[in-house]
Formats: sequence, C-alpha cells, structure tokens
Amino acid sequence: MSKKKTFLLWTITVVITISAMVYQRMTGPTYPKKVKVEIADKEYVFKLLRSNEIGSPCDINLNIEDEDVKAIIFYKKYKVDEPWTEVEMQPKTVKEKRMLSAILPEQPAAGKVEYHISLIKGDEKVEVLNGEPVVVRFKGFVPRYILIPHIIFMIISLFVATRAGVEAIANGDKTRKYARLTLISLGIGGLILGPLVQLNAFGELWTGWPFGGDWTDNKTIFAWLFWLIAFIVLRKRPHNKLWPIIATIVIFAMYMIPHSMGGSELDNSTGKITTGLKE
Repeated sequence: MSKKKTFLLWTITVVITISAMVYQRMTGPTYPKKVKVEIADKEYVFKLLRSNEIGSPCDINLNIEDEDVKAIIFYKKYKVDEPWTEVEMQPKTVKEKRMLSAILPEQPAAGKVEYHISLIKGDEKVEVLNGEPVVVRFKGFVPRYILIPHIIFMIISLFVATRAGVEAIANGDKTRKYARLTLISLGIGGLILGPLVQLNAFGELWTGWPFGGDWTDNKTIFAWLFWLIAFIVLRKRPHNKLWPIIATIVIFAMYMIPHSMGGSELDNSTGKITTGLKE
C-alpha cells in the first residue's frame, strides 16, 4: 500500500474516531447539561451538573453576575413520591466569578436527585429548561490508576477498530492485525477495567447479562464477541471483508448509545441497585 493511501486511511480513521468520541460526550446522561436561558433581555449559558462524586459537595452553580436576578432550585429524590424542597440559591465567588449556588443532598452510590431551577428578576420569571428536571447521579471515588487506563484502552479500542474497518474496505493486508489489537484493547478496557470502575463507583462488579440489564456492560461484551468472531474468521481468511466491517459497525453502534445510559440506579424503595431503563 502506498504512503499516500496509508496517510489517507489514517486521516479517515482519526476523523471518524474523534467524531464518535465527541458525539458520545455530548449525548451521555452523566456529562453536564448545557442550557441557554434568557431573562430581562440577557442570555445566560449554564452547565448543569448530572454526576457527582460521593464525599464532594454537589454544588449547582449558575454564572449570574446581575445582582437583581434570583434563582430558586427545587429538588427531590429521583422517582420518589415526595414534595419538592425549595431553596433560594445564594451568591458566592468561584474562580473570581459571581455565582448563584446551592448544594444538593448527598445520596448513596447510584442514588439520584432530580432538580429544576427558576430565575426571577422583578416581575419576570423564567424556568430553566421549561421546568424539566435535571437528574444528578452519585458515585463512589474511582482510583485514577483504574480510571485513566480504562479510558485510554477504550479510546485505543475505538481507534484500532475504526482502522480495521477502514483497512478492510480499502482491501488492505493488515485487517487481522488491527482486529487483534481491537480484541485486546477492548477486552482490557471494557471487560477488565470497566467492571473495576463500576465496582468502585457503584459497588457492583458486573451488572450486565445474565445478572442485570446494564447497557454499558451488555454493549461492551456484545461488541467484543463480534470482534472475536471477526478475528477467528480473519485467521482462516485474511482478506475477509464482511466480518471486520460488521464488527466495526457494531462497535460504532455501541458508541452511539450514550455512555452510562441504562446504568446503575438506586431503588429508594428497596435500597437495592437496579440496571436498565425502567419506569
């Protein structure tokens, strides 16, 4: 394969990989929710917290410099039939910026609190997100020596999987090599380090099939099995296109499902952790 073609394939791989990573970060239910709201002819942009580590204050901060604007936060335990607690957010300085702030009550691992916010200036009142609640989930501390390698290996697995798919489409002769690297990196990042991350964060090692319906666990093992099949096929037929392309599609489908969707959730009625999207 010429250097020009190799460079082109790597460029395509990088662009696709970064695009998939950005998409997942923008859609994941644990990343801060970015919202825009206008009051008194001034627009504000907030990042509303949706995940918090147990042991650190669950601060909800709004960057509002106008001292005439008040903010009221309403919160309660998620999926619990109880009245909303109403608290006026208080001014404080964060990194030399004036904020209106409130602290949500800490919950056990996988416990959730839902909240919504009203802004008030004079006679004008605006509901942030039209009053739609934001949900914040609490998690335990994950040691960085587990979390950082987990993230790195998951990024590597997506990168080499993309390269394997691109190589197969381009009739390259290194598809099996990249399939093998995908199998190894996804196995380490998703099936070894992933459960260790979950154990520290939520006290459960594996909540996917057959023990639960955790989407992250299930989609990871599903993608890994497809890459295992692709690798086995490529050992016998090195120029096979079908299975590496199918496996690439599967891993991209995995990344299109927002990270942590259908994940661990504390059932306040039983005190047990459940998984999967349940009403």
